Amino acid sequence: MSDSSDAPKSHGRLSIRPSLQPRELMGPPVLRGAWRAKVITLFPEAFPGTLGLSLTGRALDMGLWALETIDLRPFGEGKHRNVDDNPAGGGAGMVLRADIVAKALDAAAVDTPIERARWPVVYLSPRGRPFSQAMARDWAGAEGLTLLCGRFEGVDQRVLDEYAVDEVSLGDFVLTGGEIAAQALIDATVRLIPRVLGNHASTEEESFSEGLLEFPQYTRPTVWQGRAIPDVLLSGHHANISRWRKSEAERLTKERRPDLWRAYRAAHGLDPEEDQEL
Repeated sequence: MSDSSDAPKSHGRLSIRPSLQPRELMGPPVLRGAWRAKVITLFPEAFPGTLGLSLTGRALDMGLWALETIDLRPFGEGKHRNVDDNPAGGGAGMVLRADIVAKALDAAAVDTPIERARWPVVYLSPRGRPFSQAMARDWAGAEGLTLLCGRFEGVDQRVLDEYAVDEVSLGDFVLTGGEIAAQALIDATVRLIPRVLGNHASTEEESFSEGLLEFPQYTRPTVWQGRAIPDVLLSGHHANISRWRKSEAERLTKERRPDLWRAYRAAHGLDPEEDQEL
């Protein structure tokens, strides 16, 4: 690259051929200032997928957020619009080319702010930093998000570095592509946008909202298969119910996620290495 600046690159340069413009936003006209998700993918037909269902789908129809897919294939080279090539140094599989991905990132950059805090640009990668509820909360507070869905053996590292792309992982496993992970990350983010869930309290009480797993939930019938709802939940004593739920959340976190439990204790000024016994 001829640009020697150390500053993060803009989310694109605006030299885009009309034939390579992204698809129109999915759903009806969006509300002014609505949160937007742009997804670069070889399989745009995979979207909206589950994002078009239930609360996220309703919010999409209402224009509370918008989804735009950018098909990577038209940016490819040659008769067959090739987007990948053999990995440098040899090895199995193919790698998405830096120059091809760069064109798609340029297209996705149209009408988006340069600052990554206002508009994160993310590559779904098993080697990325783990996705978290805190990350979803930060993204929901941004103006939008661009997600790059990988395929094959991955993406040429140079384009990730050039565009200051953040690598994020859904978990310690490998998928055939980033589309499923992209839908999961968008879902986790969109539901935190005001008015999407319609009940702000539910997001405050669910798993990870305070660094703890969620407490057990129950509903009717009161007794099922010989198993009864805990008496405290039927007592009508809200203070006792709140204490029970907090205690159960702590117990489950300590039992099932020691890593979260240590982080929770540290965040509350407690020794993270104490109180580890179940």
